[in-house]
Amino acid sequence: MSIIESKEALKEDVIKRLKSVYDPEIPVNIYDLGLIYKIDFEEKNNYVYANVEMTLTSPACPVAESLVEQVKYVTQTADIIDEAYVHLVFDPPWDPSMISDDGKDIMAASGAHI
Repeated sequence: MSIIESKEALKEDVIKRLKSVYDPEIPVNIYDLGLIYKIDFEEKNNYVYANVEMTLTSPACPVAESLVEQVKYVTQTADIIDEAYVHLVFDPPWDPSMISDDGKDIMAASGAHI
């Protein structure tokens, strides 16, 4: 029997947690910025692994390491996740069109521009 009752519910929980992580230079969380490309789960021997594929606003991002660590940490705080792996990718490259409507609203309200 699977430990994961609902992958969709687990994914929503992880997304909620990822929305607490912010790029320090932009007042929008990394999920609404469009930096998270993929979230999936794997179950092996009653152990649940989360795999998160993400990018950065720039390959030269000075806080890349800390963002990746934050993503790993908050993903692992989901109840049944035992271990999280974060894969940093740059294909496709991030661009402002990837910001969600919520993210655009937050930026407009705060006066931020990209």
